Amino acid sequence: MAAEPTRIVVTGASGRMGEELLESAGDRADVQVVAAVARTPGSVTVEASVGTQLDATLRDEESVDAVVDFTAPEATAEYAGIAAAHGAAFVTGTTGLEGHDTDPLGELDEASESVPVLHASNFSRGIAALRGAIREAAASLRGYDVEVTETHHNGKRDAPSGTALTLVEDVEAERPELTERQHGREGEQPRDASEIGVHARRAGDVAGAHEVLFAGNRETVSLSHRAGDRGVFAEGALDAAVAVAGREPGRYAFADLLQD
Repeated sequence: MAAEPTRIVVTGASGRMGEELLESAGDRADVQVVAAVARTPGSVTVEASVGTQLDATLRDEESVDAVVDFTAPEATAEYAGIAAAHGAAFVTGTTGLEGHDTDPLGELDEASESVPVLHASNFSRGIAALRGAIREAAASLRGYDVEVTETHHNGKRDAPSGTALTLVEDVEAERPELTERQHGREGEQPRDASEIGVHARRAGDVAGAHEVLFAGNRETVSLSHRAGDRGVFAEGALDAAVAVAGREPGRYAFADLLQD
């Protein structure tokens, strides 16, 4: 007998990633979208109820296993607490959470005391593998210069991308002497041995491309990833929701779930 599908609510349902989540979920037997939340409900096409308030939506539904969220920092901060109050796991791919006035990261920590919470800057399996390769390269190529470049569609709001910052943090974890982040260069800018270059490009409809360049000792090593479309991230987020629903409260990492 097949397992019951994971019952989810999708927030930000009228946004780019919300639309991808709804489309991807429709092709899967292990996920059921029971409701969606959007600023403009009339623009959402899904065989489920669509509302504007997450709290009211969760009150109306009999059982919700997980909330999957791709919105904005202030909304994510609010939704994490609402999901926890209703006993639903919270999976979010919202970026730009660091240093925001609403303290989304603190809200995620608080919610994780009651329900499983998973926040990832990227839900691509390829990026998860890339991160391991980058950490290994950073540890092996001591003294090499490091440059991180990311490219996204022209509508992306935060820069650098959350994924790029995660990759920078992976390098810094292995290379603690790299203490400065140089965001772009202009004019006379001799490179400092303590810096990582970080560059953001915005153009067209690029779903996401990231490169980490190591250069030194008369050689270069380039590690990169390019997503063909946003469906990659939607599939990963749904995988995460299925994997984390029903687990013990706490913070979970996407890469850890891939190893289960």
